[in-house]
Amino acid sequence: QVQLVESGGGLVQPGGSLRLSCAASGSIFSIYVMGWYHQAPGKQRELVATITTGGNTNYADSVKGRFTISRDNAKNTVYLQMNSLKPEDTAVYYCSADLSKTSTGITYRYWGQGTQVTVSS
Repeated sequence: QVQLVESGGGLVQPGGSLRLSCAASGSIFSIYVMGWYHQAPGKQRELVATITTGGNTNYADSVKGRFTISRDNAKNTVYLQMNSLKPEDTAVYYCSADLSKTSTGITYRYWGQGTQVTVSS
């Protein structure tokens, strides 16, 4: 059993900041890529940012320069620091982890339950 538990969402004014956290636990052999996605009402889930075990990052163009993804491999935790938030950042944010449960190397993607981020005055 693998669980990803997110925290840190909430209501913030435009221009404000939030920090999301996501901790993975359970039967985990190794975690490869961790990431954040968001889904606004009526829209598809979209990539926000990803980070590899070695720290290589990838960002959606819409968040470059405003959001920073990081991870603590020892804690199996990924973070998303969100600055200069805009109303269009409003969405449910989901964390993901591409991981293997055994040494076979077979990898599965797991998702968190989602946390609401609302940017409004």
